[in-house]
Amino acid sequence: MINLSIGEPQTQPPAFVAEEIEKAAKGWSKYPLSKGTPDYLAACAHWRGQRYKLPENFIDPTKHILAVPGTREGLFMTALTVLSTPKKDSEAPVFLTPNPCYHVYTGAAAAAAAEVVTVSATKESGYLPDYTTVPEEILERTELCVLCSPSNPEGAVAEPQRIKDLISLARKHNFVVVFDECYAEIYTDTAPQSALEIAREMEVVSDTVQNNTQNDPLANILVFHSLSKRSSAAGLRCGFIAGDEKWISMINTTCQVGGAGVPIPVQAAGTRLWQDEEHVNINRALYKQNFDLAQKILGQSIPVEIPAGGFCLWLDVGNGIEVTKKLWKDAGIRVMPGAFMSHANNDGVTPGDRYIRLALVYDPSFMEKAFISIRNILDDKQDVGINS
Repeated sequence: MINLSIGEPQTQPPAFVAEEIEKAAKGWSKYPLSKGTPDYLAACAHWRGQRYKLPENFIDPTKHILAVPGTREGLFMTALTVLSTPKKDSEAPVFLTPNPCYHVYTGAAAAAAAEVVTVSATKESGYLPDYTTVPEEILERTELCVLCSPSNPEGAVAEPQRIKDLISLARKHNFVVVFDECYAEIYTDTAPQSALEIAREMEVVSDTVQNNTQNDPLANILVFHSLSKRSSAAGLRCGFIAGDEKWISMINTTCQVGGAGVPIPVQAAGTRLWQDEEHVNINRALYKQNFDLAQKILGQSIPVEIPAGGFCLWLDVGNGIEVTKKLWKDAGIRVMPGAFMSHANNDGVTPGDRYIRLALVYDPSFMEKAFISIRNILDDKQDVGINS
């Protein structure tokens, strides 16, 4: 079996991860601080400042950062926190999500009994949702919105204006925006910008033009990062949320009641990982090789769009479910059908019906063999309905 259906890196994290865990082994007997250790929070704040050229005092690790066990658990706890306390009316809170999207978004919304409103992310929209098209009456009921950049499954990177428009929309209608940036360190050419970077630019403009220093530059914004993709440490379960102080505090309270926190030895390893860039550069180069191989091999059969970020290929194969079944039956290769990451529109069609997602998580020599097998299956177009 070759499993390309989940974004689980098959390369190993640096050896120093085990060393740091061993050095902090006494921490296994202690309950972790719910918010995170001072060293870990400081490392996260410093990394964000360096990566996005933020002023030293822009992110206060004691107020604006929360350690979470990866982004998935953090996203779920955030949705429960925000959507379980609707403030606008007696109707169910609205949750805005891209379509297609990562499964935990809508799963968390369902757990919070929220109304999910999907916004299509298609080739025509740059594989990203345009939330400015959402009707005003929906925006007025919205409590939470998600933008993933680089996006999962498509790998599209949000341009600064799209991020700026969404932040402005959130503040106008008073809802929280989750910017899921867990793939931000895996990119092909240009490093993606962060929502906090854009928020800082918006603050500078606001201060200059309106002399309005009372506005909180982090208001309505929560940004998520993880070591799972960046450092090939999915099993470590270590990440952080940065942003609006009020919501960081409220999510921390939710985690204190229903979460386990990030173990102290894990945070020790995470601290060092956020301080090291060498292994990230190596990972990025490896994924670049895999995309080049995909273009060279799969491009002989179907058009291959190399994404701006992430390590997944979003392939238009005509009938994603049928191709998924055939790849599994004939080649033992598991992929994710796009329909399984999408929601049906009013016409009953989902934006992901034609697609499959491939997570290029193995080393290049292994991926080359997988690509050859996939190409051989795709060449049999009559059976799988590639252009149907």
